[in-house]
Amino acid sequence: MATTEVILRTKIDNLGAEADVVKVKAGFARNFLIPQGKAYEATAQNLQHTEDLKKARAEREAAELSEAQDLAAKIKKAQLTFTLELGQNGKAFGSVTSIDIQKKLEEEGIVLDRKAIQLDSPIKTSGASKVEIKLLTDVTATLNITVAAPAEEVADA
Repeated sequence: MATTEVILRTKIDNLGAEADVVKVKAGFARNFLIPQGKAYEATAQNLQHTEDLKKARAEREAAELSEAQDLAAKIKKAQLTFTLELGQNGKAFGSVTSIDIQKKLEEEGIVLDRKAIQLDSPIKTSGASKVEIKLLTDVTATLNITVAAPAEEVADA
């Protein structure tokens, strides 16, 4: 298959970021990347103009880093409490999943992708748990979660 080198103008997931010179299939470059304005051909003349793209990339990455650090500070302050029916030995009927955590965080005003929540398996026991949230490759936050039994009503006999 024929391949060609292109210089990316914008960040493209699973391909690269601004000013990256990547090798892609010729048809992908010719039919999608170049017409959409997402890349241009990697000629000697074009390679000399990548400095502006590198500056834009550095600014974008700095903004993403500061935004992620602010979000991490909010997450560390958050205390989430979930209520699950518990059986004997503190085993829960149901579980707390990453979707539940994401919804509860949105109620607190913290919006993030569910895939950022690093939950190995659903939480099925009562008590306190710590969940790691990966915002960027080098920015993570620890979220404190408490799973409790519902307040039981005292029945008069």
